[in-house]
Amino acid sequence: MRIMIISLLALLTPLTLAAEVETEHILQNECDRKTTRGDSISVHYTGTLASTGAEFDSSHNRNQPLTFTVGKGQVIKGWDEGLLDMCIGDKRKLTIPSEHAYGDRGMGPIPGGATLVFETELMGIEGVEEEERDEL
Repeated sequence: MRIMIISLLALLTPLTLAAEVETEHILQNECDRKTTRGDSISVHYTGTLASTGAEFDSSHNRNQPLTFTVGKGQVIKGWDEGLLDMCIGDKRKLTIPSEHAYGDRGMGPIPGGATLVFETELMGIEGVEEEERDEL
């Protein structure tokens, strides 16, 4: 019995130690309509490597926010999770472990196994008017 419990714990340990997306609310507003899966949203962002702070991409440099549908796998998993329940105008800092980004394979200037940091701002939700808002 003891060996079976230890074996079960050994199997469960990787699941409980899996890295999570860390979300820091930089600017949080109150609103009636927050982002949900299936929303087409526009986000301005700057992405840096957690290990060095080196910037690898920024929508600000293009003067064009990124538009995508949340929860459809069009972006890294950390964005699909970390940009839920936001109001237009909210700003978040997302620290995304490699398991929720590009994993061991990397992508372009992003090395395999890299933890990524994104400063994000929700610019819009398709079909939703920007509300008068109060900052929290």
